[in-house]
Formats: sequence, C-alpha cells, structure tokens
Amino acid sequence: MPVPRPPVQAAGCVLWRRSPIGGELEICLVHRPKYDDWSHPKGKLKRGEDPLSGAVREVGEETGYTALPGARLPTVRYLAQGRPKEVHYWAAEATGGRFTSNDEVDRILWLPPAGARDRLTQPRDRTLVDALLTALHLA
Repeated sequence: MPVPRPPVQAAGCVLWRRSPIGGELEICLVHRPKYDDWSHPKGKLKRGEDPLSGAVREVGEETGYTALPGARLPTVRYLAQGRPKEVHYWAAEATGGRFTSNDEVDRILWLPPAGARDRLTQPRDRTLVDALLTALHLA
C-alpha cells in the first residue's frame, strides 16, 4: 500500500487597498498565464519557511506590492495535480509598490469585493473574499 505524501504547503494573501479614487475597498487578483486563471497571490513555501513570511514574499514576487499582514484567514485545502495542497492565507493591506509583468503573473486587477468574487476562477477562492470582509468588519 503506498504511503500518502504530505500536502504541498503554500501561502498567500488576500491583498487589499483603499481605492485612490473614492476610498472604496479594492482586492488585488493576479492572472497566471500558465493556468489562464485569476486568483489571490500565493505560492509554495520554501523548505523551512514560515507560512506568514512565505505569504508576504509571494505577494511581493507576484504583484510588486509590499504587504502589511493582518488577520489570519481560512486555510484552503484541495488537490493539485493529484496531490493534496494546503494554502495558508492572511488578509494583507498593500502599502506601496508597483506591478511589473513577470513569468508567473502577467496582469493584476484591483476590483471591488463583488467584482473580485465574480472574476476569481476557483469557487474555493471566493470564500476568502467573504473572510476578508469579516476580518475588516465590513461583512
């Protein structure tokens, strides 16, 4: 009987800001051309890396923005290419930076919560929008 492999460990953030025009809440989504999907910035942890540190690193690498982490959000679990994966999430405010297209992410969008929920490719990622609103006391 095969020994089950441990889940792939990853981390990310639901990155948010106040719109420069009007001050409304906006959520950052990333487009990954490899998968042609829209998701929250996230990625695999490096060996021995703390999940929160990995989440902040991934936001910087994928979006170019500095993230100020806040509340812990739910961990999302699913199968990726037949292997279990756990992605640890935090709410994080974008405190500065600028996006530059890269190999992993070719576009980002800043959308209001309803627009972000509709644009996300995976239904499991939509629950994180609601968790962010709860964490920010906006739900």
